Amino acid sequence: MATEPPISLKPGDPAPDFSATATDGSTIRLADLLGTPVVLYFYPRDDTPGCTKEACAFRDSYAAFKKKGAIVLGVSLDTVKSHVKFTEKFKLPFPLLADENKAIVTAYGVWGMKSFMGRKYEGIHRVTFLIGADGRIRNIWPKVKPEEHAAEVLAAL
Repeated sequence: MATEPPISLKPGDPAPDFSATATDGSTIRLADLLGTPVVLYFYPRDDTPGCTKEACAFRDSYAAFKKKGAIVLGVSLDTVKSHVKFTEKFKLPFPLLADENKAIVTAYGVWGMKSFMGRKYEGIHRVTFLIGADGRIRNIWPKVKPEEHAAEVLAAL
């Protein structure tokens, strides 16, 4: 049984600001994205089965997200170099953010104890936040099914 992520944020709260290096080497700051809805999805690791399914589902729906004016950002603790390989391998059209110092995962409450096959360990919970154009959290998905999740988020936009 999976443990719950330690999220204290709720819809209506201001989204915690962050600054991180993206796949293309640029720095993305949430504060710079005000006025645009942001899909911020957290995933455990590049190029693993569930994470690949989730990323490819966002990729396959990306045109629909753009049409609705939304930006999609994926976040994990992987390095920019790892993100670049993952992005190129699966032709991901959106930036992945490297959170190597755990600042973003901690601010959003998605880092915590997990359990897999009886083993407990710390890691990133697969959670998505929909941040409105006003910088406030509109929706949180604390339990994500990788294959179906992009469609759920798109419907909420």
